[in-house]
Amino acid sequence: QVQLVESGGGLVQPGGSLRLSCAASGRLFRIVAMDWYRQAPGNERELVATMPIAGSPNYANSVKGRFTISRDNAKNTVYLQMNSLKPEDTAVYYCHTRPGVIHYWGQGTQVTVSS
Repeated sequence: QVQLVESGGGLVQPGGSLRLSCAASGRLFRIVAMDWYRQAPGNERELVATMPIAGSPNYANSVKGRFTISRDNAKNTVYLQMNSLKPEDTAVYYCHTRPGVIHYWGQGTQVTVSS
């Protein structure tokens, strides 16, 4: 079983930055891809960024060039560095992984971009 705990959300002005963290329990972390999703009120949950086990990360077009996903296998943690934030980035951000057929989600962390 995998447990995911996000942190780092908050209120930031447009153009500002935040770094989200997702701490994962369990010994599977090193052999699974990790994702960040987000869900704004009234919208479906959307994939923001994926960090594969090997290879390059993938990003949604809306965040390319502004967001960076990274992982620290020694700490069982995946990060999402968010720069040049816009009001439309406001959402609850979720950490996600699927080591097999079961999806694991964190509890979510709120990011609000507003002046």
